[in-house]
Amino acid sequence: MNISVTKAAKEWGVSRTTIYQKVNDGELSRNADKKIDVSEMLRVFGEPISKKRTERSANTVQSTPLNSQSVQYNTDIEHQLALEKLKNEHLSRQVSDQKKLIENYQEQIVQLNKTLDKANASIQDFAQVRLLEFKKAEMSHEPLIEEETNDSTVATIQKKKKWWAF
Repeated sequence: MNISVTKAAKEWGVSRTTIYQKVNDGELSRNADKKIDVSEMLRVFGEPISKKRTERSANTVQSTPLNSQSVQYNTDIEHQLALEKLKNEHLSRQVSDQKKLIENYQEQIVQLNKTLDKANASIQDFAQVRLLEFKKAEMSHEPLIEEETNDSTVATIQKKKKWWAF
């Protein structure tokens, strides 16, 4: 049986240009009426697409009920698996972010403890200095009160009182 180049191109799903190139290269032969024998097309290109589709649909029709359920079930399982993987990745990122946040808070706590230690040391130093000054003032203050007033002594006491006033 002979068919035209156009019909052959449609049935086999190739372009007419491809068929003409195969003819020019000598891979495919045409008859005197410029038509191509179907056996030549089968030899060069294999089964036509339309026949392959028919065979596939016949195979599919024979086992459709069972296969479609299995395919649907497999597809559902694959979607669930993909969704669970995405959830897992998201949760892993959240855990990682929380660990970084905890580390950051721990570093802040360490820094605040160091600052607090320095502040406490400064307060202790300040308190010790004040205590020493207070003791010196008490020691120097008693003799001044006993001496009875002269103007320079009164002025010294008043300055110290201003210094201690908060």
